[in-house]
Amino acid sequence: APAVTAAARELALTGALGVATRVWARVPVEPAYREALPDVRFDDTLDPAALDAWVRGATGGLIERLPLAITGETLLALVNVLALKARWERPFDTRRTRDLPFTDASGTTRPVATMARDVPLADVWTVDGTYVVELRCTGEEGGGEGGDGARVRFVLGEPGAGAARVLPAGWADRTAGTRPEADRVTVALPRLALRTRITVTGQLPALGVRLATSDAADFSGLSPEPLAISDVVQEAVLKVAEEGVEAAAVTVVAMRAAGAIPPPQRLLHLAFDRPFGIVVLPAAGDVPLFAAWQADAPADPADPA
Repeated sequence: APAVTAAARELALTGALGVATRVWARVPVEPAYREALPDVRFDDTLDPAALDAWVRGATGGLIERLPLAITGETLLALVNVLALKARWERPFDTRRTRDLPFTDASGTTRPVATMARDVPLADVWTVDGTYVVELRCTGEEGGGEGGDGARVRFVLGEPGAGAARVLPAGWADRTAGTRPEADRVTVALPRLALRTRITVTGQLPALGVRLATSDAADFSGLSPEPLAISDVVQEAVLKVAEEGVEAAAVTVVAMRAAGAIPPPQRLLHLAFDRPFGIVVLPAAGDVPLFAAWQADAPADPADPA
């Protein structure tokens, strides 16, 4: 429990990043468990409308409701929210945004709204043939003074390279990267809006979590009632535009009863015109807050959902 609290407080040092965890329960929760998590609010009811309202408020409206149906068999729900809404340190110039072709994973090409700007050479590197471009956010949404801002890395692999090969470059130590042989770097980056919902329950055994989902589960430190994990679901939203980035993730664990060189310059232009990855990192550390893979033609966040 102290490690959980310390990790959440460290994440909260990243400017414009909101971190919140809340537990709703129909069963008693041990006092020692509550005391061990001083930053977590515990509610003794399990009202679906209240959960939806909390999720909506905690994510600034990016996620409208809990990504899991609360039923009569749900005895406890642990909900964790990460929400980021931050401006770029150097916003894109909207006058340079124009429609450019994007070829998706199926080979279909269509025009998408694409932003453009120069990027400092120090913020571009390659890892095993994958280009990494890091853009920094300000510490607060409005660009005021706050903690250090999040870092957003866009990763572009060779044509045809998939997510499993490309995305790890986004959280690799940048000191392991190789600087490009260029004097100036420009990027063409699509505006995008991504939304995913994943049921993680089936992947838990591969992560070594087996007893917790069975009738042999032991959560006696949490509640005197016998409990087992019934569902683990995560919904995430990511939006990238000229002004900045918005991202939110809601994870639900539900429990049931158990049985500089003078011209000419060498120009490197990176066109994100094919599937690419996005990794959002905290101000310090290389553990991703959000990771996404844009395989289809990006949806414009300015378009109605």
